[in-house]
Amino acid sequence: MRADRLLALMLLLRSRGRLSAATLARELEVSTRTVLRDVEALSSAGVPIYAERGRAGGFALLPGFTTDLTGLTPDEALALLTAGSRSDAAALGMAPALASAMRKVLAAMPDTRRDAATSAAERVAVRRAGFLREADADGPIDAVRDAVFAGSRLRIRYLARGEAAPGRWRTVDPIGLVSAGGRWYLLATRDGADRTYRMSRITDAVSLDEPADRPPGGVDVERLWDERRARFAASLTPWPVSVRVLAARRDEAVRTALAVRGERPDTPGWLRMDLDYDGPQHAATALWRLGPDAEVLEPAPLRAQLAERAAAMARRYPSG
Repeated sequence: MRADRLLALMLLLRSRGRLSAATLARELEVSTRTVLRDVEALSSAGVPIYAERGRAGGFALLPGFTTDLTGLTPDEALALLTAGSRSDAAALGMAPALASAMRKVLAAMPDTRRDAATSAAERVAVRRAGFLREADADGPIDAVRDAVFAGSRLRIRYLARGEAAPGRWRTVDPIGLVSAGGRWYLLATRDGADRTYRMSRITDAVSLDEPADRPPGGVDVERLWDERRARFAASLTPWPVSVRVLAARRDEAVRTALAVRGERPDTPGWLRMDLDYDGPQHAATALWRLGPDAEVLEPAPLRAQLAERAAAMARRYPSG
C-alpha cells in the first residue's frame, strides 16, 4: 500500500539521514520514479523533506524533525532489534516486515538511544547450529549481556571441562553473544587470543569499570561465529558412524553431526548415511534423540550401547 511505503520512506530518512533516490528505491523495492513521486507527496503533506543536488546529494529531512510511532521503552526496542538476526528473519520469510518494524522503532527513539541500541543489536546473533548440539542451561547471561552492550571488560568465573567447580576467574574482552543450537555463547578475546565461552559454564560474572579491547571498526558477530565454529570442527578428530535414518529426520541427523561423508537411498523412505561425530559420547547422545527413526550399523560397540540403553528404558517403563 502507498501509505505504508510513504511511512517507510520517511522513517528511512529519519533513521539513516540523507539517502539517494536509487538507495531509497532499492530499500523500498520500487522504481526511482516512484520514489520521486512519493517524495513530492510527502512534501505536499507538510513533511519537511528537501533535496540536495550533486554527487553526494539525495533526500533528507530537516534537522529536528521527529516522529512518535511507538510507546516502546529503550529496553523493549533493544529486544526487538536483537531479535532481528539476519539468518532467522530470512529463514522465516519475514525479513521485509522485520526491517519495517525496526525502522519504526529506530525512528521513535532519541538519537543517542538509537545509536546505542543499534550498536548493541550488532553484538547479538541467533543461529540454529551450535558447536555440538545437546541440552544446556544458561549461566548469568544478564550480567554478561550488560557488559557486551556497554563495551566493558568482563571478569568471569568459568568452569572448563575437567576443572573442579566452581571454576577459575578469567578477565576477558567481550565481543558479542550468540544463541546457537539452543544455548548461549560469549565471543570474547583474552590477552588478544580468540575465546568462545559456553554461557552455562560461566558460574559468575562481574562487569569491570574499564573499556573492553575490541577490534576497531566494529565486528560482524555472525561471520565471526561461523569462522570460529568452522575452526572448532576442523580441530576435532572425526569419529565415523554408519547409520540408517528415516528420510524425514535427515536434516536433524546432519545438524547434530560434525560432517556428512556420504549418503545414499536405502529402503523406501530411509537413507544410509556415513556421519562423523566428536567421539562415541557425542554420537550416542545425538543418535539417541532420533529414537526409532535411526539405526546404527557401525561401529558395533555404539550399536550395542544404544541397544542396552533402549533395553534399560524398556525395563524402567514396562508395558501393561
